[in-house]
Order: sequence, then C-alpha cells, then structure tokens
Amino acid sequence: MTKTLVIAEKPSVAQDIVRALTPVAGKFDKHEDHFENDRYVVTSAVGHLVEIQAPEQFDVKRGKWSFAHLPVIPPFFDLKPVDKTKSRLNAVVKQAKRKDVSELINACDAGREGELIFRLIEQYAGGAKPLGKPVRRLWLQSMTPQAIRDGFNALRSEQQMAGLAHAARSRSEADWLVGINGTRAMTAFNSRDGGFFLTTVGRVQTPTLSLVVEREEKIRKFISRDYWEIHATFGAQAGEYPAKWFDPKWKKGEDAEAKADRVWSAAEAQSIANAVRGKQATVTEESKPTTQASPLLFDLTSLQREANGKFGFSAKTTLALAQSLYERHKALTYPRTDSRALPEDYLPVAKQTFEMLADSGMRHLAPHALTALNNNYVRPSKRIFDNSKVSDHFAIIPTLQAPSGLSEAEQKLYDLVVRRFMAVFFPSAEYTVTTRISTVAPHSFKTEGKVLVKPGWLAIYGKEAAEEVEGGKDGDKGQNLVPVKPGESVNTLAVDPKGLKTKPPARYSEATLLGAMESAGKQIDDEELRSAMQEKGLGTPATRAAIIEGLLTEKYMLREGREMIPTAKAFQLMTLLRGLEVEELCRAELTGEWEYKLSQMEKGQLSREAFMAEIAAMTERMVKKAKEYNRDTIPGDYAMLESPCPNCGGTVMENYRRYACIGKPANSSIQHRTEGTPPCGFSFGKSPAGRTFETAEAEQLLRDKKIGPLEGFRSKAGWPFTSEIVIKYDDEAHNYKLEFDFGDDKKGEESGEIVEFEDAALGPCPICGSEVHEHGSNYVCSKAVPTAAQPTPSCTFKSGKIILQQPVEREQMHKLLETGKTDLLDKFVSMRTRRNFKAHLAWDKEAGKVNFEFAPSKFPPRPGAAAKTAAAKAGKTTAAAKKAPAKKAAAKSTAAKAPRKAAAGKAPSAALAAVIGNEPVARPEAVKKMWEYIKTHNLQDPKDKRTIVADDKLRAVFGKDSAGMFELAGILGNHLGGDA
Repeated sequence: MTKTLVIAEKPSVAQDIVRALTPVAGKFDKHEDHFENDRYVVTSAVGHLVEIQAPEQFDVKRGKWSFAHLPVIPPFFDLKPVDKTKSRLNAVVKQAKRKDVSELINACDAGREGELIFRLIEQYAGGAKPLGKPVRRLWLQSMTPQAIRDGFNALRSEQQMAGLAHAARSRSEADWLVGINGTRAMTAFNSRDGGFFLTTVGRVQTPTLSLVVEREEKIRKFISRDYWEIHATFGAQAGEYPAKWFDPKWKKGEDAEAKADRVWSAAEAQSIANAVRGKQATVTEESKPTTQASPLLFDLTSLQREANGKFGFSAKTTLALAQSLYERHKALTYPRTDSRALPEDYLPVAKQTFEMLADSGMRHLAPHALTALNNNYVRPSKRIFDNSKVSDHFAIIPTLQAPSGLSEAEQKLYDLVVRRFMAVFFPSAEYTVTTRISTVAPHSFKTEGKVLVKPGWLAIYGKEAAEEVEGGKDGDKGQNLVPVKPGESVNTLAVDPKGLKTKPPARYSEATLLGAMESAGKQIDDEELRSAMQEKGLGTPATRAAIIEGLLTEKYMLREGREMIPTAKAFQLMTLLRGLEVEELCRAELTGEWEYKLSQMEKGQLSREAFMAEIAAMTERMVKKAKEYNRDTIPGDYAMLESPCPNCGGTVMENYRRYACIGKPANSSIQHRTEGTPPCGFSFGKSPAGRTFETAEAEQLLRDKKIGPLEGFRSKAGWPFTSEIVIKYDDEAHNYKLEFDFGDDKKGEESGEIVEFEDAALGPCPICGSEVHEHGSNYVCSKAVPTAAQPTPSCTFKSGKIILQQPVEREQMHKLLETGKTDLLDKFVSMRTRRNFKAHLAWDKEAGKVNFEFAPSKFPPRPGAAAKTAAAKAGKTTAAAKKAPAKKAAAKSTAAKAPRKAAAGKAPSAALAAVIGNEPVARPEAVKKMWEYIKTHNLQDPKDKRTIVADDKLRAVFGKDSAGMFELAGILGNHLGGDA
C-alpha cells in the first residue's frame, strides 16, 4: 500500500497536522524526523533547506571581483544545501525517495516563500531528473484542527499553483542576479586603484540604506530658522488656564515649517504680547466626545518597532526573543508574520487564551483577562478576525500555554504581546475634547482640553485617570480645563513670547526605520506600483532585521544610542550609483515594479521567461555602466578639509576616490591680491584597504599625520585587519604619502634604540617574571626590548593590543597576567569565517604564548551522544576495513577483527612545536595554527601582506628572516616528523 508524504515548513506545523489528522486517518507513530501511519508520512523543513547557486561552469571562484567575468547570468541555477540544516534536508529527501511514497503534499506556509521552500526541496530530491511524483497543495490560513482537516479535503492541484511557483523562483533568481552582479561590479569599480573594497548592493538593502542617507543629507543641509510662539495665561472666576496664540486665517502653503501658531520675527511677537497684556478676553468653546480604539494586534514589524521604542531592543533582538518564546517556551504563536488579524474561526481559541490568562497566576495580567471574560468582551469583530487580512501566518498572540522560567527580556516582550492581545478586545477609550478660543481683538489664543471619561483598553496599561492623558502641556492640548461661565470675560494675566528654532528632521531609530521600510511603497507616485507594494514594503517582516544588521555589519551604518547614522561608505555608494546612473538600485520603485510583475505572474498574466529577460537586461546594463565609466571622478557633494596640505600648504578637497591638494586659491582682496598656486600632487585614497574615511577622520589624519588604530580594513584576499594610518614624507616622490603602520615594534628593537616605559607595570611576565608594559601596539616584557637596565633583550613575551579586531584593554591584560586569563571577550573576528566569536585570552605555558580559551558549551551533549559517536566511528573504521582489498582470506579476517589505527597526525619538530605546540597535527591544521600565530603577533610585512617577517621562533622554523605565504605549507612539511 502506497503512502502520501506531507512536507510542512516547520516542525510545529507538522505536529499540528498530525494532531488534526489522527481522528480521521488513525494514530501516527513518532520517528526521529517524521510521523507515520498507514496513509501518511508527515515531515517538515525548518525554513529554507536549499538555496540557489550559479552552476560551476557559469561562475568563477578566482578573479570574481573583476569585470572580466561579469555579468554572471547563468541559463539555469543549481541547488546547494543550506549548511546549518543539511541533516534535516537529508531526512526529508530520504522520505521523498521512498518507494512506498507515491504522492507529495506541499504543506509549507500559504505564500510565495512557502511555495519556494517546497519546490527547491522537491527539485533537490529528484537530482538530475525530476522526482516524478504527483504534488498537491495544502493551503492553510488557520491552524485549528478543523481548518487543517478542511484543507486536506480541498487540496489544490499543481497546475493551480504554477503561477505562484514561477513567481517564487523568479523573485529568488532575480535577487541573486542583482545582488551578485551589483556587488561584484561595484566592488570591481571601487577596487580599480588597487586593494579590495567590498561594496555590497541588493534590491532591499540598498533602497533601505538610501532612506537613511537621504534623511542624513536633509539634516546636513538643514538651515535652522528662528521663530516665536506667544504663550498666555488667562484668569477666570474658577481659576487660571494656559493658551497659545494662533492665526485662525492661516492656510498651509509651500513653506513646510510655517504653522498657525508661529511668527517669524521677535518684533511681531512682542507686538502681539504688548497688544493683549492686561486686557480682557471673550471666550468661546466647543466640547465633543471622542473615542480611541486600541492598536491592532502585532505583526513582527510592529512588535519590533514597539519593543525598540519602549525597551531599546534592536529588531534582531526582538526577533530572537520572539523566536525563543515561540520555539522554546511555546508561549507565542509564529512570529515571522506580516498579518495583524486572526482567522475567522479563531474566536474559540481567543476565549480559551483569555481563560488561560485569567487562571495563570500572572497577577499583573490575570485581572484584565477576568474582566474581559466577565463582560463578554471576546466577540466576533472584522477588525480582529478577518481571513482576507491573513497571509502566510496570522498575528502574533499568546498561545494556550502559560510560560515559566522566562528571562527578564523575554518577560517584557511576552507582556507586550499579551497586553496588546487583550487590549484589542476591550472597548475603546472615551474622551471629552474641549477646544477653547480666548479672543483679545484681533488676536486669538487656543486651549485644548482632553479628559479621559472611560479608560476602556487603556486600563490594561494603567491609564485610568484624566491625569494620564499625554501631552497636557504648553497650553494647547491635553490638560483638564477650569470651567468658564457663558458670557464670562477673562483676564490676560501673563503673556510670554518664546523664541524657538526650527529643527531638522530626526535621524532614523531602528523603530522608525522599520516603519519606513514597511511603508516605503506609499511614497511611490505610480498607483499600480504603490498598490503592488502596499502589503510588502521593503523586505518582509522576517528579513527586515537581517537587512538592518547587514548594513551595520558592512559598516554602511552605525548604531549610536537609538540613532542609525550612515557612514562615509554609505554616502560614497549613493554617490556612485547616482553617478553611474543606476539609481533604480536606490529606489523602492524597483521593489514595486517587481511586486507588480510577480503578482501578474501569479495570475498567469506574465510569463516567467519575459520577467527574467527583463532582469537579465537590467543586470547587463548595470554592469556595463560601471565597466565603461571612464571619467576621473564621479559628480557629488564633496567636502573641503580645513587642515592644509602637508606638502605645500594648499587646500585639500575630497573627490570620489581621494582627498587631493587643489593648490592655494587666489586672493582677490585689494590689500593681499595673489595668484592661485597649482596643486602639488599630494593626495591619499579615501578607502584604503576597503575602509572609507569619515570626513572627521580625514581631517584628523591631515592635522596629526596619524590616526588609529582603526578597524575594518580588508586585505586583497578579503581578510579583515586593524592598523594605524600615518602620512610620511617620501624622499623619492618628494611628497607625503599614506602608509599603514601595524605597530610592529621589531624595527625599534632591532635598531637597539633604548626604550623607556612611562606607564605603570601591568603585572609579571609569564615567561621570566619581569614587569610587562605597553609598548607601541603591543604589551611587552620589559626584558623583551632594549632598556637602560638591559640593552640586550632576553625575553620573548609580546601580545597585541588588538587581536583579531578585539581590543585588549589594560585591565584585561592585567587580569591575564595576574590570573592566567581575561574575561570572556566577544569581539574577535575569525579570519576563516569572518564571523564574530567569544573567547578568553589565556597564557598557554606549553606553547609559550597567549592563546584562545573557549567557554564550555551551554548545551551539554545528549545522554548517550558520546557513546553513539564512538560507536559510529568504530562502525566506520570496521566498514573501511571490510572494503579494503585483501589478497588472502586470512588477511581479510584479521582486518575485520582488528581495524587499522587511523593516523592522528605527525609530531612537529622542536622548532615548530615552540610555535604551534607539541600535539601531533596534520599539515592543514599546522598551517592554520601557524597563521593564527602570525596574525596574533602582527608578523605580516605591512608593505606586502604576502610576506611573513620572522620573529625568533619563526626564524628557527623558516631558516631565514622572511618567507612567502605560499611557502608555508612546504616549510611546515619539513618540520612534521613521523606518525604520532
């Protein structure tokens, strides 16, 4: 009997499906990666298990950052497993290939991404030829058991889903083409003058950055203007009240900063104040009731914005907390959603959730849940329950499981979601709003009073009194008002003209940037494109946090407090894209156009081939613009530095690639008329080794002739490094030039120049017990450099102040010398993966150097895991022995009984052991350890990073003063002895 394989997108959905099918299809047996009964096999992905890549013959690994191999537009795409989830992919593919599985059901989320996840898994499972098994589609918007069963009774055909599948693939491939070709083309353009300047672009990333840059440009160009407001205090029989002058005839015009309550001169403000001071005023007022409904339920973006505003959580942190509450604590529903409504059949679930909250023992929440139940607040409402507003997932709400053991941050986020969930069912808050106009002819003053009559949903947030109304200040809104009798005249007790200044627009915070990404399409003029983007914006709720983090990682933005500030690198990218006339990469319209065409494709109104041909043409144009641009610079808004040229005293001006001397300008004053002088040729690159100078940094470098150490540089091979930058006079060029200064103090040590330490000792040297001090960019033993007390160094202890981009502060080095290791430091960057990692720095007595010590894993191995691993290894060894060719039966028998001992590596020579330790090691591992030593001790030649300058230990290994990086493997091979 054949079975049907159901593939869900997440394990939790697979479990929901099993629970829903059990009453109608029979009990399921639980296996390690799937559930199974007589009719169904149910398994799941964990999001994307497969990603697209260019076939090897159409992509290049070497030289990919040059124009020679661009554009890369493959005729088809290969697939590759996502590394982190390879085992899960293999488990799903194994079930799909089973001979007794005759049909597949795509139960991934009801949307474009869910369709793509399934289609790529199915394609990968088929390999070179299609899997060939019929597919049907389960389309769920609600996850109640009955909704799941109804979905299985109304499965959609593969033909019905063809448009969505085409749109999903096309979006994925188009993003790849624009991102890969755009990044490689812009990197190639920016690396033309040498070095490696990684310049990433993307369909969502770059328009998001453009929002931040354009806002910063407005802030920089903003010219503040003085204005005045006239604040008054009036006295009635019942008491005093504040008010603010306004012009009742004012109408909005072209001046965006003009408002009804602003005047633009001190004289006019004073004139108004003088005209009304001490006079009586007549009063008219109008009162009307108003209501305020609670905000809608949270989707991910609104939750991220709220958590950023209230708690300062980054979007990434909020997503991680919500994911933990969903996966680990089972306390929230799926968080990566863009819906703010619930399915129409979820009313019973909502009631059960209130019952759980009322009975949960959470004292700050339970009373409100009880109020809702006792007053029958949980009722059907299109504002809450609406299938048309539910996409792949519904809004984020609490589950039926009361959580326990939450961290402080998890508790804050959980409370935020629960309060919002309860509030949406509570009645609206009711206010009385009074607008009072006090007139001293011909001048009018306005006062607004807002009184909270019934708190409604605000009670959940503790706002139960009129005093809680926000904004009750400055005499124009919010406060309780003393009554004024009909026809009563009031006295003008005080009038105060207040001088103020207009303010530039605020920088984006993460919350406001998320909002701008979500609403990016609303600013598009084209109605069709705006309509296509209205549900999408830039990115999706699931990807927006990663987009922001990516911009921070690539140093396009900095996070200062809650502000997101674009860097010089960001401005340089926008200048480049505008100058090359590929501005579509900066605008949200590109996403709008894609969404419009993809929606047409979903409906069968546009072919996949036509859309991809347009994308290929756009990609070719973008690469061609960058490749063929031949002018010296790119037009832009460039800075003029205040510090003079060090060579001739002329003015230094920024252009696209460099800061360059433009000579001394002519002086046209009568007393000091002079001719301008031509530029002297002095200049330095704006982005040495891929790190762009901020204008203030360039100014400091020119003024002090040195700056740093600075982080964020990349070698030609793409490795990150840290260095000081100096401007030195070059005798051959007869001019100043920029150089990296790696703080390698060996030159001073070898010259025999006497070192005098000015800082306090940090602690005892772990090698010889002498004092350790700061020296240049290192911490060194006082006997490791020439001093007056000991001109000839006798110790080798030295450790960098910055190791793999992690600054090592004095107190941490003191701790290492006193206790043997530092605190856990979290800003190391791996040279191999370029990822951040955490470690202690510790003194390795055996290796005679400072080494990494990693904290033990928070997740201990599962019981029996070690035994399983050992058994698996033994099984592999036995299997290998069985496969080995044997000429005699006796030898074969012996091999089976006594498996061969695997080689564990080779013992290093004494010279090599002094560098990498005594443990037996294979050559690749030895090379890796050698590179760690070289990087830690800053032993690369600053002028040629491929050359290693030997210290005493390496000189014994190399047999010479330096060696090329490509010689290392051969040299180490000579130092690795017999089998260990």
